[in-house]
Amino acid sequence: MRTIVMKRRAVALLGVGVLALSACGGPAGGGSGGSDGASDGGTAGEGAAPETDRTEVAALSPRIVLAHEGGVTTLDSSDGSTVGSSDVAGYVRLNPAGDGRHVAVGASDEITMYDTGLLAQGHGDHFHYYVQDPALTDLSVPAPMPGHVVPHGDRTALFADGTGDITLIDPTALVDGDLGILEETSTEAPHHGVAIPLSDGGLLVTQGTEDERHTVQALDADGNVTAETDDCPGVHGEAAAKPTESGDVISLGCENGSVIYRDGEFHKVAIDGDFQRSGNQKGHEDSSIVLADHKVEADPEGGAEHPTEIALIDTSDNTQQIVDLGSEYWFRSLDRGPNGEALVLTADGELNILDPESGEILHEVPVTGEWTEPDNWQEAGPMMSVADGTAFVVDPAAQKLTMVDVASGEIYRELDLPVVPHEVQVTTGTASGEYEIAPGADEHDDAEASEHDDHDESEASDAGGHEEHEGDAEHEDHDH
Repeated sequence: MRTIVMKRRAVALLGVGVLALSACGGPAGGGSGGSDGASDGGTAGEGAAPETDRTEVAALSPRIVLAHEGGVTTLDSSDGSTVGSSDVAGYVRLNPAGDGRHVAVGASDEITMYDTGLLAQGHGDHFHYYVQDPALTDLSVPAPMPGHVVPHGDRTALFADGTGDITLIDPTALVDGDLGILEETSTEAPHHGVAIPLSDGGLLVTQGTEDERHTVQALDADGNVTAETDDCPGVHGEAAAKPTESGDVISLGCENGSVIYRDGEFHKVAIDGDFQRSGNQKGHEDSSIVLADHKVEADPEGGAEHPTEIALIDTSDNTQQIVDLGSEYWFRSLDRGPNGEALVLTADGELNILDPESGEILHEVPVTGEWTEPDNWQEAGPMMSVADGTAFVVDPAAQKLTMVDVASGEIYRELDLPVVPHEVQVTTGTASGEYEIAPGADEHDDAEASEHDDHDESEASDAGGHEEHEGDAEHEDHDH
């Protein structure tokens, strides 16, 4: 039996310190087992799951959600079996909804919640785990040109580029079949923008138009502007870093160096030259370093720059370190590991795992064949999602998914994919997305047998990094 110790955020959510998986008796039926992980899933305390067909299992196995032409398909990560699929019209985008169970599906001028069917129900000092069939719910928000979906703290912000409308929801309400709308607001004009919920009840929001944008505002809980910068041309991409004692730290990409919101003020990252774009950013709440792309060509030949360098932005002192990986990457190449590791997929077919502080490459893992960036950002290309201490790397050309243990850099499972996906999200059923095995727990000796039980999960949700790409006919050089 493994003992699970929830990290501080999960403890605050659950009011539970140590959880044991033995619970009250064994599973009530069949179903897929997986990683032994304590989970809150939005159902802690007295909350109960909706009455549905469901099966109790000993533990939850992460589920892999794939967006592809015609809809969404969900796989069990333990064996690659298809556990559900839903038809969705139009081009489909995927984002974490913020509860570890639902995925926000952006398509056809709306954002709809997709239930991946993983459930952890609190019962005194332990949990019961359930699985059910994934399903596209009827919980949706009108969103002409659906854009960024950003979970942060206990709220999730949904942004509609076509109207500038912002919808703030409580993701823990989703388990009860409620969208949990907390607030509806709007920017001054429609634009390709973003809103980031702040832990003090405020909101970070961009302002702009369809033609240009360069302003970021911090709003308090009453909607009053408390800080503002207009020194962020082409603002795009955001990531939450390790907070300070006074509150949230958020990095946003600009075309003249990133801007950092810290201690209630905006700070500019100095750059060499006049142009530097980091429009795709990934953060980790235990790291002051933000991983970002690094583009330096204001007018690239052929209309798209193919960088080999990445930026490691230190949000504590507004500086950045540039690391050359020696191979190209694209906007779907970036993510973070459970301990803040910087992960980058490069065109030579490798997953590069870096120490974010030093920039040192810890592991170079061959995971795909050599590839080139698609001409159209909407086309399928190599990508990944990180959860449960694992990098789930997708190679659409080979219709393969490779699971890599981030800590060791070892491949421990490969799956064949039934579809050719263009986006991927992995859910675990945990709202916080964070747990760790207590000291003295069994080692991860046999990855295949243990179903990667020894992995920590770091959900990309709080990273808030949302992608962009050059050449989008609808959104200038953006992909949303």
